[in-house]
Amino acid sequence: MKIVGFYIAFVLIWLLTLLPLRILYLFSNLFYFIIYYIIGYRKKVVIDNLQHAFPEKSKSEVITLSKLFFRHFCDILVESAKTIHMSPQEIERRVTYPNPEILHKYFDRGQSVVLVSGHYGNWEWMSNTPRILKHKALAIYKPLQNEQFNKLILKIRKRYAPQIELIVMNEVVRVIIQQLKNKQVILTWFLTDQTPPRNYPFRTEFLHREVPFYTGFEKIAKKFRHAVVYSQMTKIKRGHYKVEFIPLFDDPAATQEYEITKKVVSTLENTIKQQPEYWLWSHRRWKHSKEKP
Repeated sequence: MKIVGFYIAFVLIWLLTLLPLRILYLFSNLFYFIIYYIIGYRKKVVIDNLQHAFPEKSKSEVITLSKLFFRHFCDILVESAKTIHMSPQEIERRVTYPNPEILHKYFDRGQSVVLVSGHYGNWEWMSNTPRILKHKALAIYKPLQNEQFNKLILKIRKRYAPQIELIVMNEVVRVIIQQLKNKQVILTWFLTDQTPPRNYPFRTEFLHREVPFYTGFEKIAKKFRHAVVYSQMTKIKRGHYKVEFIPLFDDPAATQEYEITKKVVSTLENTIKQQPEYWLWSHRRWKHSKEKP
């Protein structure tokens, strides 16, 4: 029955997303009204997260931010669904990269790169990044519970960047070693703001609350001496984004333990503070948190 349900949903989405984005944004407006005012999907979670992250803001300011977030969230839904029919060229028109030379500088000297970012802007469209590169790219992902939807998402991501290899975390080291044996420089992309288990050994402050934070990207960068670059996405307007690359560490092996992770966390915080509504506030990121005293 699950498979039947998947194919029914897929056909409906496939037909709906034949419409141009300007029409799909009308559906986004409708989804926003239903999700925010009728269903109230994770509304309390979003408001609670915003209140803790921005204690200086009034209740009315937090409510305004929550509405802006849900509007953006619904835009992401239709934008991500639309990728079923979008050409790579249209994605390139909608997501621009003003400074790709930052990455090429490392590749040209034979150094691989760990690219870090968060669930900010439209991270699905950011998976188009490898198209601007000359080299192999690895993207670390967490499989969805629904196997059929998981296969669909992977197929869509792969379509826009044929040279990208999508792998789960426990396969990263093996794949990187294989690529290095072949004398290839590679880019390994991590979404760093996933939620680790409660007993994860490293914790740090993130938007006023102490939480466990994955450090796998730091371990990879140090082990293989890969440069660390932050990918900052900015929403220009509806359906248009800009991705800028910010170098963080050229020689990770020379850093102190957790220095890289703390720097990535603080950089992501700065991105979120600039335009808070574009981060994934419906995510239960602080479910294992300790309150800041």
